[in-house]
Amino acid sequence: MTVKKIVFVVGATLALVTVANAADLPRRQPVPVYPQGPAPIGKMPIGKSPVGKAPIGKAPGPVVSRY
Repeated sequence: MTVKKIVFVVGATLALVTVANAADLPRRQPVPVYPQGPAPIGKMPIGKSPVGKAPIGKAPGPVVSRY
């Protein structure tokens, strides 16, 4: 191998390692924006969700996929 080939292979390997390392760096996430108004009072839908509404002792039917 000539010196040119060795330099080219070392350079390509270094570039690949640099790009792979940069892809793993953590990035700052944007701060979520929350509404600043007062919290609504008496507006929560308590008891409106279907959780726990199934008949006791009966499992829901099987999930059937159609292809």
